[in-house]
Amino acid sequence: MIPGHWRAHHRDEDGEVLGYLRPEGEGHVPVTPFGHALEGPQSEDEARAALDSRGLTYLADPWLLTLPGREEPVQVRILEVSPRRMRVANADYGYDEVDIGHVFEVDVPAEGMRPA
Repeated sequence: MIPGHWRAHHRDEDGEVLGYLRPEGEGHVPVTPFGHALEGPQSEDEARAALDSRGLTYLADPWLLTLPGREEPVQVRILEVSPRRMRVANADYGYDEVDIGHVFEVDVPAEGMRPA
């Protein structure tokens, strides 16, 4: 679950959550709705601008999911994100333990996710 001290940042046009501002030291880290840091600590205005400039484009990108007991991460596509968990679909043709499209549920913040 997204920690209560992270502040949501909403898109002006429609109020959609673009991400969160995670306090770190004297600054803020802009993070995705599933907790992945987009950049390092910076001022609050800079962190908000970083979220505004990216929008939700990273939701369409391929991601890598680390699975327990597997050395290599699995490529996935994001299907759905909420403050508690996210759903991602297997998109890794080299991972034959589940079918392509198999849905994994991942707790948020998703520490086992990174860009592909």
